[in-house]
Amino acid sequence: MSSQETKALAKELTSQFFILGGLVAIMWILELLDATVLRHQLDLYGIIPRQEIGLRGILFAPFLHGNLTHLIANTIPFVTLGWLVMLQETSDFFVVTAITMLVGGMGVWLFGATGSIHIGASILIFGYLGFLLLRGYFERNLPSMILSLVVGVLYGGAIWGILPTQSGVSWEGHLFGFLGGVIAARFLARPKRVS
Repeated sequence: MSSQETKALAKELTSQFFILGGLVAIMWILELLDATVLRHQLDLYGIIPRQEIGLRGILFAPFLHGNLTHLIANTIPFVTLGWLVMLQETSDFFVVTAITMLVGGMGVWLFGATGSIHIGASILIFGYLGFLLLRGYFERNLPSMILSLVVGVLYGGAIWGILPTQSGVSWEGHLFGFLGGVIAARFLARPKRVS
């Protein structure tokens, strides 16, 4: 690897670090502020199914969490899967995030339980999971297929989260976030021959 390539790689990794670190910092600052000062009033900015005011949650819900335990549980998979989305191109992260927020958020708004409020980065986490698992299928190139297999081995068990198995957990957010990720994988597919 040449000096020029090394510098470009270092610049790319630094950019990825600041993107993911910045988003995680926003989540943590909001949750600490919400828990200590606002008495969880920010949670009302989540997705409220079939209520017009609840549409704002499509934008805000992924950055809000019910408590620190919820946030801690989402931080590591958000960073890990988010970074894997960036591996091919950093810009993919923004496209996958936007599609997942829109598809996942609208799915929750349309089909979520009446009277519920949906918050948490798990919409994005499941979107990144759907994207990474299906990227290999849509792109049909060896690196993407290997990445899909690795993600399947490491995070495949999480797929059960799209089923309504646990009370108080937004399986709708998981399901529609996952579908948003699959749509993003199809949208961003760069088919290449397997070598």
